[in-house]
Amino acid sequence: MEPLRYRRRPDNNGETMALEYVSCNLCGSTDWAVLYPSTLPENESDHDVARFNCTSSSYGQHYTIVRCRQCGLVYTNPRRKAGDILDDYEHVEDKLYLEEREGRVLTFRRNLRPLERLSPPLDGARLLDVGCHIGVFVEIARERGWDAWGVEPSHWAAAQAQERGLRVITGTLRQAAFPPDSFNVITMWDVIEHLPDPRGEIAEVYRLLKPGGVLAVHTINIESAFARLMGHRWPWLMEMHLFYFSPRTLRRLMESVGFQVLRWSNQGRYLHLGYLVSRLEAYTPVLSRILTRAVRILGLHHLAVPVNFGDLFTMFARKPS
Repeated sequence: MEPLRYRRRPDNNGETMALEYVSCNLCGSTDWAVLYPSTLPENESDHDVARFNCTSSSYGQHYTIVRCRQCGLVYTNPRRKAGDILDDYEHVEDKLYLEEREGRVLTFRRNLRPLERLSPPLDGARLLDVGCHIGVFVEIARERGWDAWGVEPSHWAAAQAQERGLRVITGTLRQAAFPPDSFNVITMWDVIEHLPDPRGEIAEVYRLLKPGGVLAVHTINIESAFARLMGHRWPWLMEMHLFYFSPRTLRRLMESVGFQVLRWSNQGRYLHLGYLVSRLEAYTPVLSRILTRAVRILGLHHLAVPVNFGDLFTMFARKPS
């Protein structure tokens, strides 16, 4: 294991960009072993913010991924500095996400049902979606009777939500500066794996939830059968993902800040068939183009199909009363 230090590489302005070594976010250890070596060149000079889009297909492009020898948490190390990462997310513009809105609507409507069994949308119940992007989940929650809010660092995505009349704050959760005990429910859909400090973010969520409030976290599962089978070809090994949780490590993280974990379950998503076959381009470009053309000719491009490889899961937890 290398000692904690900084490594530098050029950015797209010819200047240098720092990569920093970090300790384990779960247990604080600096005792780690390399799980997957970096696939990004040290002298990379064409840093592309588009690699941080939700719809990015830059699978297999990542910095060194390690596993903590003490607690088993998997994370990127070294990585870019937190300020540089936030700057990328602030500048993300993901037009393809707009085209996939229907699939997100179907996914979030289904995801909301088990959440409401734990915390129904009673009069005045407040919900916050962290990293809400263009606000699809916020809009669906509002339709169900929630006093729904969102926070989103991407200026473009937050503006998309605000133009639809949604209460979305541009910035991070801490920048939003909500008072304590503000919400009955807080959700994080495909967010925690992108955060430089997941434990700090979950602690802030704990502060913002009312006693008895519920947290829902949806993320990728590094210990799933599909992830183990795919190994270094697992699609979710990407530059934008800083942490790779499992139900075991996420439970430990939540419990470390005071949450009572209720349950977790595998949970896939809906995707348009055209979008789904286009994701194959990172693996088999020729086959992807053939299938994309066939899907368009058959008029199936916008057909919503359920996708679940068992490597995505949602964990529900409660702040004790």
